[in-house]
Amino acid sequence: MNSLIVDTNVVSYFMRGHSLADFYRELVEGHSLCISFMTLAEMYEEGFRAKWNDRRWALWQDELTQYIVLPSTPDICRYWGEVRAERRLRPISPEDAWIAATALAHSCPLVTHDASDFEGITGLKILTAD
Repeated sequence: MNSLIVDTNVVSYFMRGHSLADFYRELVEGHSLCISFMTLAEMYEEGFRAKWNDRRWALWQDELTQYIVLPSTPDICRYWGEVRAERRLRPISPEDAWIAATALAHSCPLVTHDASDFEGITGLKILTAD
């Protein structure tokens, strides 16, 4: 079973039951699903900003069990620096750079709905509905 890195937007689609969730579920079916530590942080930020209630936090905790959370490592930090340097003329957010770096360091495709955010990153394979 191959691993995939799932971007924050796709995790959010799954959790919210977004209309695109079914497409992405088919795309990731049969794979080991991983998220970057940055996706974990972004989802917590989303919850705090939206003032999730206890039920919503419980849904998040349940959703989180579907993923392997990949922590930062020196290798990921090196890739982050490379990504930010490579995209200097077309800036990438620090958050997206961490997610891309995680995918690169683990040699895994990135599943995202915002493929354009990650274009031009050498060696990054992107899977999307676009």
